[in-house]
Amino acid sequence: MSVVPPHRRAVVLLLASLATTAVLLASRRPSPELQLATTAESLTLQELLQDTHSDSVSADSSSPDAESRLAQPQPSSVGAVAPKALVPIIPPEAESVPLSVRVALFSKAPVQTVRVAPGTTCRQLNGPEIPKMRLPLVLRSQPRRPIRCRGGWVQINGSTYRQDVDLIPADQGWLAVNQLDLEHYVASVVGAEMPSSWDLEALKAQAVATRSYAMAHLARPASRDYHLGDTTRWQVFGGEASRSQRTLEAATSTRGIILSYRGGIVESLYAANSQISAEAHGHLGASMSQQGAQDLAAKGLRFNEILGRYYRGASLARLRPDGD
Repeated sequence: MSVVPPHRRAVVLLLASLATTAVLLASRRPSPELQLATTAESLTLQELLQDTHSDSVSADSSSPDAESRLAQPQPSSVGAVAPKALVPIIPPEAESVPLSVRVALFSKAPVQTVRVAPGTTCRQLNGPEIPKMRLPLVLRSQPRRPIRCRGGWVQINGSTYRQDVDLIPADQGWLAVNQLDLEHYVASVVGAEMPSSWDLEALKAQAVATRSYAMAHLARPASRDYHLGDTTRWQVFGGEASRSQRTLEAATSTRGIILSYRGGIVESLYAANSQISAEAHGHLGASMSQQGAQDLAAKGLRFNEILGRYYRGASLARLRPDGD
């Protein structure tokens, strides 16, 4: 993870009830297989959630027990949308929290080709810069040692990624890991998981679900080398190819907002439509239908209303620095 600037105070992650309130997908967490000696560069994840669950209101505001229904998040029956869902309140603006996420590029494994932009530097840990002309030779040499490229774009098997890219020795060659800003990651996943031409409110709902899922894995990484992968086993991440102006807008306009329940992070599940959602996630808990989110947005619902329909009982929280 990237180092938080020294002038910032640490932030604290509220994970009370995470084990019982997050939607757990143990089968989607691979066993740690790779080890990268980057202890000096790693940080403990720390965030503070500005939770607003007590401010959630019901779509049926006359209901006397609206607040009591926040006791626990409830999935919609067989993937259906609840007719009287709580509408989570959008948290107030707050200073953004600088977080980065490490994404293993399993869709590009094994690494076959690596191209770097002018100005991008690659070096083995604690070693000198590797001249660009020598990079292919180093990748073929033995013993293999981890390499970090930073300062510009890096192409892995023809796909472009920005910010830092680590090349980690693996059983089948090299595994690439992209370390990038959380919000840029969210924008890329939104574009990979949803058509960017869809209604902006649907894209915003996807951005919040994407961010929540990522935060759950920042708190509980899949491996010491990465937080999660780039395939459907986690969330599809396409690097620069799936990031657009509209997906950036969806990420920026919901910056820092996640789904929360009693101070914990909801590992928000979603699928293309209600049938797939019910078949894949019905036994695990609440899940959003992406097509359903688009249909609701077309009817005029805002992103928080859409999320309230699918993740019943959850609230919206915003990550913020502690104590500023």
